[in-house]
Amino acid sequence: MKFIEARLDEEAELARRCGGDGCGEWSTQGHTVDFCQVDISGFHPAIALHVALHDPARVLREVKAKRRILARHARDPWPCHDLRDLASPYTDHPDFPART
Repeated sequence: MKFIEARLDEEAELARRCGGDGCGEWSTQGHTVDFCQVDISGFHPAIALHVALHDPARVLREVKAKRRILARHARDPWPCHDLRDLASPYTDHPDFPART
């Protein structure tokens, strides 16, 4: 569980550094992503949509939701299926817990 908490801490910190506290939602028009302070163009439209979908405010909401899930499983042992599912996006992280 500490592994997941550490990854969520990293994601939240990065989102805050990217304007997740009050910047507003990122948006896209065609090849351009509006990052609140500046428009960046040259993206393929699908990539622009993907980037805008993962704006810092959304990332912070997702981190908050995952923390609520962790809290509900605070007493579960590590192999709990829900905790493994929450950890699964980080399988390439060097600290990913070994399977038991």
